[in-house]
Amino acid sequence: MKFSKWAGVVMALLVIGSCLLPWVYIEPINTTVTGISAPGTNFGKPGLMNIIVSVLAIFLFLIQRVWAKRTNIFLCAFNLAWTARNFIIIPACAAGDCPTKKIGLFLVVLFSIFMMVAALFPDMKIEEKK
Repeated sequence: MKFSKWAGVVMALLVIGSCLLPWVYIEPINTTVTGISAPGTNFGKPGLMNIIVSVLAIFLFLIQRVWAKRTNIFLCAFNLAWTARNFIIIPACAAGDCPTKKIGLFLVVLFSIFMMVAALFPDMKIEEKK
């Protein structure tokens, strides 16, 4: 793909931006959980790992070496797995109280999938040795 490098960078930036949006709203404790803030819960900072991995992936998208592209596939797969973990754990019902899912949670999943696709199809010319 011709523009996979830039598409990957944009998707990584969108993952970072989606971590700042609301993920769920927990009505009994009147709390909105985002990727970097979960007051009143034991979630910690669930999107911090997504942010760290996305920043590393941005650098690897821009490096034109085979090792960088292979490492980036691993990092993007890890990011997608962490996103799936967050999508399962964060909106889970506890003690009969089910949080309301917000748009940020869905956007993180969507952009992580697109980031993985961009990592799988790098735009790199490989020279053959004679």
